[in-house]
Amino acid sequence: MASDPERLRRYWDKHADHYDEQMGFWDRRFFGDTRQWVCRQATGEVLEVAIGTGLNLRWYPDDVRLTGVDFSPAMLARARRRAELSGRQLDARVGDAQRLEFPDDSFDSVVATFSLCAIPDDAAAVAEMRRVLRPGGTLLLADHVVSSSAPLRGVQRLLELITVPLGEEHFRRRPVNHVRAQGFTVRRQERFKAGIVERLAATCPAATSGTG
Repeated sequence: MASDPERLRRYWDKHADHYDEQMGFWDRRFFGDTRQWVCRQATGEVLEVAIGTGLNLRWYPDDVRLTGVDFSPAMLARARRRAELSGRQLDARVGDAQRLEFPDDSFDSVVATFSLCAIPDDAAAVAEMRRVLRPGGTLLLADHVVSSSAPLRGVQRLLELITVPLGEEHFRRRPVNHVRAQGFTVRRQERFKAGIVERLAATCPAATSGTG
């Protein structure tokens, strides 16, 4: 990992108190119904990577069995409280998306929303998602990505001069490229808001060897 993991953990712990308010703004202005779009497609044994404060919990079908991991203990504590208050069963664990502590082929669905942008090695995270997915399982991702507008790409480049050193927040990534490189079949893909928001559903290939 290029960045200092403990420094990054402290950064997200510090932001836990205000995270819901900040994300609420972006949900209203840019992301729309994306959380619902992603979570309602999840089935069976579900892993949410970088679950944060649990903003997605309300959108999952009632019959899924949900496990959530996050790098920040402070974020995860809020997710646990949110689950308790809502009556949602949640197996919440501190963990690193780049090295998931689950056996191969453990889950029917893996979800990550607005988090690959802030994971230092997003390609490694997608590879780990594939490893823990069962053959034929579903990968569900949403994130802010590099814009399809050249002027906005310039703005994103400038923003990264501040946000990447501060908290590993990237604005010019395209997770779908890693998804395809891992052999997934992309079933649904939508990109909007000048290409800045992208969401997708993809099917895990039959073989998982060589992806760990």
